[in-house]
Amino acid sequence: MRGGAVAMTPVLHLVDDDLGFRRALARLLRALGHTVQEYGSAQEFLAEPSPAAGCLLLDVHMPGLSGLDLQARLAPHGDSLPVIFITGQGDIPMSVRAMKAGAEDFLTKPVGRAVLGEAIERALARAERARAAQARQAERMQLLARLSAREHEVALLLARGWLNKQVAAALGTTERTVKAHRSRIMEKLAIRSAVELARLLDGA
Repeated sequence: MRGGAVAMTPVLHLVDDDLGFRRALARLLRALGHTVQEYGSAQEFLAEPSPAAGCLLLDVHMPGLSGLDLQARLAPHGDSLPVIFITGQGDIPMSVRAMKAGAEDFLTKPVGRAVLGEAIERALARAERARAAQARQAERMQLLARLSAREHEVALLLARGWLNKQVAAALGTTERTVKAHRSRIMEKLAIRSAVELARLLDGA
């Protein structure tokens, strides 16, 4: 963490129209140390402007949008909340559909505490990996935004392993100018070699 940033506590977003089951499961999860946000429907979850990082615990059969509908609606937006389905009326085709769409797990009610706990831990680990990857990508983009258009052109060629004179010939400039660009690129990106530059650009 940088600048004294505090790690965000992951939230379990529990979406189930069965109030009794939802409340009981939420109590159990909170007793296990988790932060839980309850929703009575998929529409209620979608109304949340910016759900906190964590994972989704979804029922399948709900009035209006089903859990599978919600999963499908979130997918095109690249939503990074892993999904765990918990249902009392699941079948093999339904579970296959959910897993193919990227669900972390498909559990049937009643679900054992240990099984659910393991699924949640896997989902939260997956969410953390996604969050870390997004943070690295954002940092890369911020670094690359420091470069001018010409410096970016030079950087792309240097990252391919081109020599200064090759870059100069390709861009119609002098080797001395390319060396100056190279020096500024390394300084702005806080790197020391073309290998590091290639890694940075490849990640972007």
